[in-house]
Amino acid sequence: MSDLDIRPAVLDDIPAIVAMLADDPLGAQRETLEDLTPYTAAFERLSKDPNQIQAIAVREDRVVGTLQLTIIPGLSRRGSNRSIIEGVRIHADERGSGLGTRLMQWAVDESRRQNCQLVQLTSDASRTDARRFYERLGFEASHVGFKLQL
Repeated sequence: MSDLDIRPAVLDDIPAIVAMLADDPLGAQRETLEDLTPYTAAFERLSKDPNQIQAIAVREDRVVGTLQLTIIPGLSRRGSNRSIIEGVRIHADERGSGLGTRLMQWAVDESRRQNCQLVQLTSDASRTDARRFYERLGFEASHVGFKLQL
C-alpha cells in the first residue's frame, strides 16, 4: 500500500467524505449528499481550528478513507494533551485491505507528535466489527460512554 497518501482534507474532498459517512446503516439515517452546505460550513470551522484535523487517505487520486482527529489540551493527567478520533470511515471496496489500520496508525502517530498522552474514541455499540478492529489495534473498552442528543 505504498501508493497511499494520508493528508489533511481540502474543501473539494467534502463530497467523497460525506459519501463515506453516509455509506452504512447508521450514517444513512443522518447524512445526505443532497445538500453539502452544512458540511462545507462545518469544514470551514474545522479548518480554522488548529486542534482539528480532518484527515483523508487517498489512493490513485481517490479518497478512500477519512477520520477526524481532535487534540484537546487539558489539566488532568498532569496537564497533558489527549486526542479523540471520530468519524472513521473506509470506502466500501477498501475494507479488509489494511487501510483502516494504516489510517488509525497515522492518527496515533500524529497524536504522539502533538504530545498527547492518551488517544480515545467511541464507537456505536451496534458496530461489533468496529469494536473488534479497535481492540485488535490495542484500544481498550475501559469506560462507559454517554451521549445526550440536543
